[in-house]
Amino acid sequence: MPFNDEKQCVGEDQPSDSDSSRFSESMASLSDYECSRQSFTSDSSSKSSSPASSPPRVVTFDEVMGTARNLENLTLVHEIAVNENFQLKKDALPENSLASRVKRIVHQAYWDVLESELNAEPPEYDHAIKLFEEIREILLSFLIPGSGNRLRNQICEVLDTDLIRQQAEHGAVDIQGLANYIISTMGKLCAPVRDDDIRKLKATGNIVEVLRQIFHVLDLMNMDMANFLIRSFRPHFQRQLVDYERTKFQEILEETPSALDKTTKWIKESVNEELLSASETALTPGAETSSKPSLSPTLVLNNSYLKLLQWDYQKKEFPETLITDEARLQELTEKLNQLKIIACLSLITNNMLGAIIEGLPELADRLKRISAVLLEGMSKETFNLKEVLNSVGVQTCAEVNKTLVERSLPTLNAEVQANLVGQFSGIEKEDNPIRSLIDKRIQLYLKSLLGLPSPQKCMPPMPGGLAVIQPELEALGCQYANIVNLNKQVYGPFYANILRKLLFGEEATGKTDASSSAN
Repeated sequence: MPFNDEKQCVGEDQPSDSDSSRFSESMASLSDYECSRQSFTSDSSSKSSSPASSPPRVVTFDEVMGTARNLENLTLVHEIAVNENFQLKKDALPENSLASRVKRIVHQAYWDVLESELNAEPPEYDHAIKLFEEIREILLSFLIPGSGNRLRNQICEVLDTDLIRQQAEHGAVDIQGLANYIISTMGKLCAPVRDDDIRKLKATGNIVEVLRQIFHVLDLMNMDMANFLIRSFRPHFQRQLVDYERTKFQEILEETPSALDKTTKWIKESVNEELLSASETALTPGAETSSKPSLSPTLVLNNSYLKLLQWDYQKKEFPETLITDEARLQELTEKLNQLKIIACLSLITNNMLGAIIEGLPELADRLKRISAVLLEGMSKETFNLKEVLNSVGVQTCAEVNKTLVERSLPTLNAEVQANLVGQFSGIEKEDNPIRSLIDKRIQLYLKSLLGLPSPQKCMPPMPGGLAVIQPELEALGCQYANIVNLNKQVYGPFYANILRKLLFGEEATGKTDASSSAN
């Protein structure tokens, strides 16, 4: 059978180190203020990556559609390469929808007509012959080109519609025999997961129902074949992903010069924040003064990436270069927000009840699970964080008291319980001191993670207060770092041009003008 149930491992075929080095070289040219004038004014591999370099022009409908197709292809290939669980699924219409009812009625009418034709005296085979012709083409499509010639010839001979039509004219056609051959051939070609469907087909007595179910199973086999091909091509996509995505995005940029506007705005926000921070540092007593703060392009870009985990996905537009990973980053953001709250709750509990629950790791795990369950879905608009935090506080008190009773110890008094519940509820405010502290430590950890060459091999130390979420935070951090590192490899030249413009644009322009006037 041409299918198997083996899973392709995404981690085995990551983009090569050469792609990473290309990005490093692009960024290195920006981090040195002693670079020559040519390093700021020369073209990179992405000539049109600066929106300002292309004059305004009228965009035709064909160009818009071409850009849309490029973006669809880019998104699909990216999803196949990075998501090992990606697979095609058959769209199912809502059960009681108008479209579903119409489809069901039309299909039933077709099969009723077929049944009446086969039961007529003499039988009419026109529709049945068309079905056999369609089945033959579907079966042939499952065969790999250049192989299976014997089976290919056999299918063409048995399901030769000209021959079947001649047999029908003489009343000698064996519809049931043809159906049995089709089912047998499907059994040879299908994935193991379809073996039960084939057995059910063999057990079906009514010929019209058999034909109907044959088409149903063939639809499933088509989907199996598509997913098999996706799994087969995934390693190839992974090896070629960096060059493919970069090339496709360059095509989009040439057709739509404004395709980096949101990305430029996203990076500019970090530049402004870093400039403000550098200016404030320069004003502190004893700090060295300089005419212009020196910013590291790598630091600016990493800070831009960190902002993605605090992004307001409902109100802010996402950078174009990260559209393919928007859903993954949003999911990580929602998970990280939940982990932040859990860490805050654990820190408060340890500060208030540390002496009581010390040496009871099973209680700490139970409290963590309770918090995680109650905080599920906190990204939804209808989620009331304050009410849930209050419930977590009540549950925490109940669990602690239960454990104390089991050990014949005095339970928490009402004042301590009220204080604990009140502090839990206070976490709802974003400016809560404990929440701000945990947020800073998580940001510090993620920032350290982005600075590592290979996060999977060497994780940065976990800041204090985050031990309770360490396994989840490390796993989340690896996913995040993988997304960021791949994005850097793909879009490094585009980011380099944007950073040249934002960080060194005035100096480069000045040198160019000076050079021109000198000549």
